[in-house]
Amino acid sequence: MNIKLLAIGKTDNKNLQALIDEYTKRLGFYIKFDLEVIPDIKNVKNLSETQQKQKEGELILSKLSATDHLILLDENGKSFSSVGFADELQKKMNAGIKTLVFVIGGPYGFSEEVYKKANAKISLSAMTFSHQMVRLFIIEQIYRGFTILKNEPYHHQ
Repeated sequence: MNIKLLAIGKTDNKNLQALIDEYTKRLGFYIKFDLEVIPDIKNVKNLSETQQKQKEGELILSKLSATDHLILLDENGKSFSSVGFADELQKKMNAGIKTLVFVIGGPYGFSEEVYKKANAKISLSAMTFSHQMVRLFIIEQIYRGFTILKNEPYHHQ
């Protein structure tokens, strides 16, 4: 299985980017992982919330293939413990999913078309985090999930 993370907009905090790079590198020891950044929409001040979600949604959908298993990072999604998330990753691998795609949307969430295409939604927390921090958190949790599956000492119970 391959895992891909799609995210809208670049990370401009060098410290966060260094941590994202570190966990991306670590994750590479377990699975093929790609982080793809979709550039911010230009002239958003001239767009309504709905128009911005629509444009971002078109860009997100253009990055997907028909067989991708799409999971949205969404505040209304299912919550997991780290062990539960690791089990979910194992289930996806056992199901023969070729590419698992996690998506971090823009500031207003996702368009209806993206929600319709999604196979699942997960929530990292009931709290709100910056989109840049969410990138680090989901990559770290995917990494943690694989260390749990391999019974490595990274995760303590």
